[in-house]
Amino acid sequence: MSATIGRPAFWVPGDWNGFFGLFTNVLLNVIVLTGLCLGVVQMPADVVYGRILPALGIALPLGNLFYAYLAYQLAKKTGRSDVAAMPYGPSVPHMFLVTFVIMLPTYLKTHDPIAAWEAGLAWAFIIGVIVTLGAFIGPTVRKYTPRAAMLGALAGISIAFISLRPAFQFFQVPWLGFFSLGIILISWMSNVRLPWGIPGGLAAVVIGTILAWVAEFSGLADVVHPAAVGAAFSAFGLHPPIPSGHFIKGLQGIGPLLVTAIPLGIYNFTEGMNNVESASAAGDNYDLRKILLADGIGAMLGAVLGSPFPPAVYIGHPGWKAVGGRIGYSLATGVVIGLVCFLGITALLLAIVPLVAILPILLFIGLVIGAQAFEATPHRHAPAVILAMLPNIAAWGQNQIDGALGAAGTSAAAVGFDKLAGNGVIYKGMELFGGGATLAGLILGAIAVFIIDREFKMAAIYSGIGAVLAFFGFINGTQLAFGNSAPVALGYAVLASICLSFAYGKLKTAAEPGLSADLIPLDELAE
Repeated sequence: MSATIGRPAFWVPGDWNGFFGLFTNVLLNVIVLTGLCLGVVQMPADVVYGRILPALGIALPLGNLFYAYLAYQLAKKTGRSDVAAMPYGPSVPHMFLVTFVIMLPTYLKTHDPIAAWEAGLAWAFIIGVIVTLGAFIGPTVRKYTPRAAMLGALAGISIAFISLRPAFQFFQVPWLGFFSLGIILISWMSNVRLPWGIPGGLAAVVIGTILAWVAEFSGLADVVHPAAVGAAFSAFGLHPPIPSGHFIKGLQGIGPLLVTAIPLGIYNFTEGMNNVESASAAGDNYDLRKILLADGIGAMLGAVLGSPFPPAVYIGHPGWKAVGGRIGYSLATGVVIGLVCFLGITALLLAIVPLVAILPILLFIGLVIGAQAFEATPHRHAPAVILAMLPNIAAWGQNQIDGALGAAGTSAAAVGFDKLAGNGVIYKGMELFGGGATLAGLILGAIAVFIIDREFKMAAIYSGIGAVLAFFGFINGTQLAFGNSAPVALGYAVLASICLSFAYGKLKTAAEPGLSADLIPLDELAE
């Protein structure tokens, strides 16, 4: 670690790497949520460009500004120049959930996109309230939850929902995808300086874009579409955020929204807790309560101004820190994204920059987070990390199956669970295992860590917590309801009783903690 001289610097050369990486990441998500509003919920363009994006343009920079301030204070307190601010942006899982679980059903029922938007605003506000409340219990949960459980659950998200889809998409245009991926890996993984000191993220996006347009005009590939550029100029203009009564109207139908908002609010503060632990493992120990309060207030403010997409602390702090990002990259991302939203530039950027040039950046972040779960935890906890990852992988698999069946105009229930099982698709088990995936992974990972370390009382406590959460459908269930996953809850209770029998009974072994008496230790297997 290098010490700072005087005040911490707000901008260092590595912030260019962090900025272009995080900016393209957040911009991609803003582009996606714009497409969801226009293409799925059929919202009017003036609502999307005039209300939703400007609301994001306020909520995001304020969050980035606060995170930059926290990084400045941490650098000043510790005398270190390598402190990296937490990344911030629209929550990716919630983008799809609010669209397909809240707004689309409302639109199909009412045929009114404004009513769908209002329902989304109310839902996002509830999410913010729950995350804000979670800020006061999150530090206690973090204190008693093993790092392997938190980072393992985060690794499951990174592999399933951040890495796989971008990998599949760039393989659709592999010649361009591998070009951008090669620049990212060489620049960010091997720390090779590019010619003239060009940041790796900028080089990947700019050169990838140039190659795509050259291929388009030469007739070699159809990656970008010139006609879309001209159409994008119609969205130009200054769009300031305007509070209105739409948010209040949405709250009038709050009852049904609680079914998804409560567990997803818990998911948000659980993921936020995991991300803070990830930053701590990378050397930057932030106050979890302050991080979660910023997330909760950002979601509520955005909803009041017109955005149904809650912002959140992003996964990926170790990745941006590894490429040189410090304080300025996060703040600059918020400011530039704000300008993009206020000026209606999103449509133009979507038309100019090919998606495949941006996707390798997301793949890289997924790789770094997945690796950190093993690097920042004891070797003996590796099985617990894997167990914590699996629920998110199950949830991803279920999404793929549901999407495929939906495209065919059917569903798993219509096809028949027995018929699916006969063809190797254990749908019901996948659905239950992946229910409340992040929280479920955290619980399972914690149980495994405590069992490995022979802390059977703590393993029993977490098994009991799992039983309660499953009984009400917060984890390993299909919905939030009394007795929703009673058989799973019984399974957790059985596990709790087994752990208690080892804690208080005579079921002891002579093996060292973390090692099986009759299995080869993991470290010896590695040799």
